[in-house]
Amino acid sequence: MADKTEEENNVELWKVKKLIKNLEAARGNGTSMISLILPVTNYGTILTDEGKEKKVNIDIEPFKPINQSLYMCDNKFHTQALSALLEDDAKFGFIVMDGNGTLFGTLAGSTREIIHKISVDLPKKHGRGGQSAVRFSRLRLEARHNYVRKIAELAVQFFIKNDKCNVAGIVLAGSADFKTVLSQSDMFDQRLAAKIITIIDVSYGGEQGFNEAIQLAGETLSNVKFVQEKKLIRKYFDEISLDTGKYCFGVEDTFKALELGAVEYLILYENLETNRYVLKNPQTGEETVKILDKKGEAEASNFVDPETGVVLETVEQTTLLEWEGSQFVKGFGGIGGLLRYKVDFQQLSYDSDDYFSD
Repeated sequence: MADKTEEENNVELWKVKKLIKNLEAARGNGTSMISLILPVTNYGTILTDEGKEKKVNIDIEPFKPINQSLYMCDNKFHTQALSALLEDDAKFGFIVMDGNGTLFGTLAGSTREIIHKISVDLPKKHGRGGQSAVRFSRLRLEARHNYVRKIAELAVQFFIKNDKCNVAGIVLAGSADFKTVLSQSDMFDQRLAAKIITIIDVSYGGEQGFNEAIQLAGETLSNVKFVQEKKLIRKYFDEISLDTGKYCFGVEDTFKALELGAVEYLILYENLETNRYVLKNPQTGEETVKILDKKGEAEASNFVDPETGVVLETVEQTTLLEWEGSQFVKGFGGIGGLLRYKVDFQQLSYDSDDYFSD
């Protein structure tokens, strides 16, 4: 790099001076502010696959809070705290219901929250005979009915937002039969009933029962994401077996469908080894884009202009998954999608030779 001019140095000095002034004026809460200054040594030097040294300086702002701090110097990066961010933290609703009251709560990852608690004083079974027994029995059944109705109404209040269920699933728990009665009641909103993933018996009510329900439902909750993916894949293969035309597979057809806006669900294998290249002709300045797998990358012809024989410059190289976005990085071995409507890929006029290469 060429030496900076005096004007450029003055600009850098002004920037640092302003930064220092702002930092000195900043104040935190207790020991919330961290200062880390490193001298110019081999900090941040890594070895590439070719054995060459490379300086890296990476800073990220996680998309959700990290619950631990770490300072460690080593010959490798310690990423366990970051890997924890990738764990599924879908929110699940809990209704812990017995004859003494009901607790509404949620669980997202390792974070639990008690939304609401109510207590009830239901009539007990009466030992008297005659007409009194009939009357007390009627009053008791009426009180239980009203209790179930109240819980059904509160469930809608807490777990339905904008006419949609705001949790990935619902766990019903309790020490009596109220949880089963609620699940089978016509008063329980069908949108919520469809989200019930398990009904479990617990020994206690209230917060203690909530903690027990979380523990007992752990395995079921961990399987929810897997079950959802299996349903999606099953639907994908059903579309193929029925030959509905509402599916696509392979890089070329899938990208055609994406351009049409026809893809309803995009399915990608997490370890899809396909890269996107932006190549430039150094003579004409023309840029082309190619999607290459490992085999395509090994073929020199993919990096040469077919008309002039000029070797193309690689302007940009990214993995296909990085380019499309991390939200699509799930699925099975390859790339494909479920379509909103039938697409005839044979009729699409698309110059696949310029954009794709097998």
